[in-house]
Amino acid sequence: MSKVGKHVGTPELIQRLEELYPNARIALNFSNPLELLIATILSAQSTDVGVNKVTPALFARYKTADDYASADVLELESIIKSTGFYHNKAKSIIGAACKLQNDFGGQVPCTMAEITTLPGVARKTGNVVLTNAYGIIEGIAVDTHVVRLSNLLGLTTELDPVKIERDLMRCVPKPKWGMMSHLLIAHGRAVCQARMPKCATCTLGDVCQKHHM
Repeated sequence: MSKVGKHVGTPELIQRLEELYPNARIALNFSNPLELLIATILSAQSTDVGVNKVTPALFARYKTADDYASADVLELESIIKSTGFYHNKAKSIIGAACKLQNDFGGQVPCTMAEITTLPGVARKTGNVVLTNAYGIIEGIAVDTHVVRLSNLLGLTTELDPVKIERDLMRCVPKPKWGMMSHLLIAHGRAVCQARMPKCATCTLGDVCQKHHM
C-alpha cells in the first residue's frame, strides 16, 4: 500500500472530500433492503441513473422475495433490459430471491457472511446494502470509481477490489468507512471522470498520484 499523496494524510483528504461533497449519498432509489439489493445487482455495468429509470416499474410489479422468486424470467428481463446484461441479472435476482425464501425467511440478511451467500452478491453489493439499508458498517464498497480514485489519491496500489477494500479499511478510520465510497464516487462523477477528467479544476491535484509520477 502506498502513502497518500505528497502533501496530505488520509484524515485531511477525507475532510477535503467532505467539504466538497457535504451531501454525498447513495444515488440508487429504494425504500427497503430488498429494493436496494435488487437495485445494486442491476447497477453492475450500468449507471445508477439507468437503474433508477427501471426500478419504479420493477418495484411496482415485484414487492417481496417470493414475487421475484416466482417471477417469469422473460417478463423480468423485459423490465430490466435497458440496464444491460439482463439475462445474467435476471438469473441472479431470481436466484437471490429463492435463497432469501429458502434460507432467510424472505428477508435480506444483515451480515456480510450471510448476504454474500446470495447469487450475484459479492462484497461490494453486500457493503452497499448493509451500509445504506441497515446502517451496518462491515467494510467499504468498491466500485469502478473507487478503484480509480483510490489509486490516483495514493490510498492503494492494488487493482483488485477486495485488496483495495483491505487497504482502504487500513488507512480510513472506521467511522468514515460508510461514507468513504460515497465521497470517492461523488468526486469521480463530478470531477475525476474516467474518460475526461477535469484535472485543471480539481482541488485535489496536490494529492493526485498522476501529478507525482
